Amino acid sequence: MRRDPGRGRRRPPVLLLHALITQAVTFVLRPTMSYRAIELDVPAGWLGVLSASFAIAPLVLAIPAGHAADRFGERAVALAGAVLLVCSGLAFLLLGDGVGGLVAAGVLLGTGHLGCVVGQQALVANTTRPGRYDTAFGHYTFAASLGQAAGPVLISAFGGSRAIPDTTAVFLAALVLAAALAALSAFLPESPGTAGRGDGSAPGIRSLIRLPGLAGALATSCVVLAAVDITLVYLPALGAERGLASGTVGLLLAVRGVASMGSRLFLGRLSRAFGRRRLLVASTVAAAVALAAMPSPMPVWALAALLAAAGFGLGVGQPLTMSWLAESAPPGLRGRAMSLRLVGNRTGQVLIPSAAGLVAAGLGAGGVLWITAFSLGWAGVAARRLPVDPAGES
Repeated sequence: MRRDPGRGRRRPPVLLLHALITQAVTFVLRPTMSYRAIELDVPAGWLGVLSASFAIAPLVLAIPAGHAADRFGERAVALAGAVLLVCSGLAFLLLGDGVGGLVAAGVLLGTGHLGCVVGQQALVANTTRPGRYDTAFGHYTFAASLGQAAGPVLISAFGGSRAIPDTTAVFLAALVLAAALAALSAFLPESPGTAGRGDGSAPGIRSLIRLPGLAGALATSCVVLAAVDITLVYLPALGAERGLASGTVGLLLAVRGVASMGSRLFLGRLSRAFGRRRLLVASTVAAAVALAAMPSPMPVWALAALLAAAGFGLGVGQPLTMSWLAESAPPGLRGRAMSLRLVGNRTGQVLIPSAAGLVAAGLGAGGVLWITAFSLGWAGVAARRLPVDPAGES
């Protein structure tokens, strides 16, 4: 595929900044949604429902979004997603005084996030040379992790030593960030020849479903992402149970994000050194062990060490499954390949946090983390059945 040299030079900073802001907005709003629910005295079981609201609409719209990226180009899909994030910020500000409003805003947030990440991931998949996918997706997800770390730090700035931050101020700050993201979207390039390449026919999707090892890749990806979500939602609850200040919880979440950044920044080297499949299995199991230990009584520094270990392990799963799908999918179907992975992720985001909410009602936040650790251990074992390499990179 012939490339536009000018586009190749400006793609990384614009794309990576877009990914960073997308995740910062999301990782500001989702924990703040939990804090607002706590302010409203919402029962703990409802936290799982609020978390699942993020995934409801995208579960239906992921494949059409991937089709749109293949057919109309990545920039249009990313721009639509950014506009929906702006709408989500407005909804949190105007409708966030009740559970129904929080659920509606969460649905908008999930849909906007979907549009942004499908556009971003399709752009990476369509502009990366064969044999470089692990590195390219590692750098892309590094930028996403930077945004995930920045979001909780912003909450800490508004929370200080209080148990509950000023949620209205946080919602307003996230709205400003989302507006900046929408403006930045206009400067995203598109991969040459992407638009109009796929016809969206059913056989294209069926050919993706028949890829060897697809089920294992989707299962691992969705469980890893659900574990990140559950940590994001239930660590504030665990902190509240232990009397930790909201600023401390925000910094702990930032530690997890920074650890994920480390694993993703050097993902290409790690994959070449240990092999893609071995690295995926080991990192997932290590994250499971760390999560299982978190509910035990311990000082804050020990909890931070466990979150660092969990973050490092959880940071590996997403980019490795992205690169595996990008290498396996033919040109013209890569947007749909990324969206098919997101369908699996969103399924896990609907089912696993909802089940976690039922567990929380009886066992509290610690029980949720134990169940999540068990699921991660299962996903690590399942990842052993993945093909070693579609294209022999690692």
